[in-house]
Amino acid sequence: MASTAPDRDHMAALEKGLAVIECFDAIHDKLTIADVARATDLSRAAARRCLLTLAKIGYAEFDGKFFRLTPRVLRLGYAWLASTALPQLVQPFLERLSEETHESSSASLLDGHEIVYIARSAQRRIMSVGLSVGSRLPAFCSSMGRVLLAALPPEEAQARILAGKSRALTPRTITEISQLMLILARVRAQGYCLVDQELELGLVSLAMPLVNARGEVVAAFNLSGQAQRNSAEAMAEAFLPRMRAMQAILQPLIK
Repeated sequence: MASTAPDRDHMAALEKGLAVIECFDAIHDKLTIADVARATDLSRAAARRCLLTLAKIGYAEFDGKFFRLTPRVLRLGYAWLASTALPQLVQPFLERLSEETHESSSASLLDGHEIVYIARSAQRRIMSVGLSVGSRLPAFCSSMGRVLLAALPPEEAQARILAGKSRALTPRTITEISQLMLILARVRAQGYCLVDQELELGLVSLAMPLVNARGEVVAAFNLSGQAQRNSAEAMAEAFLPRMRAMQAILQPLIK
């Protein structure tokens, strides 16, 4: 768990409970008390209290050994989706972009050292893992992640990359921080990012920022395809004009 300065209005118990919920993912769908204690740096006693509380109020279930989250947890994510206009605004544009290009398109936000998908239109499954709203990917080697990192002050972008403890996902993945900072500078200057098989072999992705009426980067969107159909250079040449047109149409609509 991240440590913060003492604050009389800070609810440590709530922070611990949310940290416990975040332990669960596609790989760790069921966890013991000891698993949660290790993942959160909580004591076993604190992890146990959090898990039993979550179970009591319906956010988790317990089979005597393992805890699992219940569908009630979806209320937390849906509360954000229902109260935020951006996903609903960009979804039809992503669908049109996918129809025109025959490639999958997505939009995402930056959350720490990861991106989180907020909208998606998939023409076909192009990654070994399924992607949907709420999916997360490392920012440092994803096209949308690099677009969003490039919009930050360089020192903040570097801190986020380092916090993620970057590791190579393919033989092409760039992990050296000095190289990544040069890439971000180039992305910032050219206004788009092209990632060629760094996230997954065979996957090429082209991303641009979504900018609001004040010129602030609020999200990113991309097109992703298979390298066997389109080289990175061919994808940029073919699809950048359409993506720039979509960016321009959306800019005055984004608050």
